[in-house]
Amino acid sequence: MQGEQVTALLAEFRAAGLRAWVAGGWAVDALVGRVTRPHGDLDLAVDAAQQADVLALLGRLGFATTVDWLPVRAELTAPDGRRVDLHPVAFRPDGSGVQAGLDGAELRYAADGFTTGTVDGRPVPCLSAAQQLRFRTGYPLRDVDHHDLALLRPIALGG
Repeated sequence: MQGEQVTALLAEFRAAGLRAWVAGGWAVDALVGRVTRPHGDLDLAVDAAQQADVLALLGRLGFATTVDWLPVRAELTAPDGRRVDLHPVAFRPDGSGVQAGLDGAELRYAADGFTTGTVDGRPVPCLSAAQQLRFRTGYPLRDVDHHDLALLRPIALGG
């Protein structure tokens, strides 16, 4: 997926009143303000209360569900090969949230885990550097994870 496709999709979400935050590699690039590596998909943290509406919107845009592990995640693919990986987050009144994980695990989003970055010169809602660092633990790191961590650490430390 290219930057202009990311911002166009987020514009569709905004127009429909749907809440979504860029996650994964695109969120790293959003915080850095430039594309630093290729991206195979667009990870989105979405409001679990809007999950049905999110899926319906993506369906109207031509996306079809190719992986359904809901409530944990769902992957949708468009005919042109674009992929969106949805991560439904149940929000609490204090702004924090919880995403269901595999085997009953829970992924926690801190209230400060959401911020704004830039993709293709446009502001986009995304996960904060601190939140992304919290999510990049507990599994064997791939080359892209090492790349992302090297970019995230200075941002999280205010540098």
